[in-house]
Amino acid sequence: MASFGSIRAAIFDKEEKKQQYQAHILGLNAYDRHKKFLKDYASFYEDERQKQEKLPIKTDQDTLREGYRFIRSEEDDMDTSWEQRLVKRYYDKLFKEYCIADMSHYKTGKIGLRWRTEKEVTSGKGQFVCGNKHCNEQEGLASYEVNFAYFEAGENKQALVKLVACDSCAKKLLYRKLKEKEREERIREKEEEKIREKEEHRKKREREETDEDTAKANDRAKGKVRSSTSTCDDKDDYEDNFDAYMQGMFL
Repeated sequence: MASFGSIRAAIFDKEEKKQQYQAHILGLNAYDRHKKFLKDYASFYEDERQKQEKLPIKTDQDTLREGYRFIRSEEDDMDTSWEQRLVKRYYDKLFKEYCIADMSHYKTGKIGLRWRTEKEVTSGKGQFVCGNKHCNEQEGLASYEVNFAYFEAGENKQALVKLVACDSCAKKLLYRKLKEKEREERIREKEEEKIREKEEHRKKREREETDEDTAKANDRAKGKVRSSTSTCDDKDDYEDNFDAYMQGMFL
């Protein structure tokens, strides 16, 4: 506990500083005093403003982003906090018959879907106008039931929703499936081409083997003919020589 002497010294110091400050202020003109007061005010409240700016400020939009659900469940409706009540009021204002699609990244298979607003329902967007966010085509529209798979609140979810699209946007909607089908067709064509090449190679090899066997058979046949011809010639020579020898013996 502070002593009486230390408390009195602190009071005297404070009073002395106050008198010095007042004397300094009284020695300034009106403009200099104005600048002095502004400087002191800024230096005194600057730390407080910085602290306030660092504090997280949660707006209604942040609340909607955190609590919004594409399809609300009974558990969501049972939550009676003001945040969930705000989200539910916003959710009830949406028209959940047809969807609006964002196909900006359709080539990667990422298509965003959301429910229509009152303004879009009034203008016919998503029902009588193409449901693609960036398309206003009104001809050649068709309704599609899309299996929308999405990640929300830390869970993987799925929902069947309706989407109206023109022919061009329908191709974007089915882009990945069409590409996969084309890829499968190319793979099947390559496999069929390999099978045809193997079959042709097999037939060619069989023809070559057949020709080789035929050539060998012909060579063997020619060899037998030459062998039999030479044998006959040797026999004739032997008979001629024998006759000549016998004639020599009896002469």
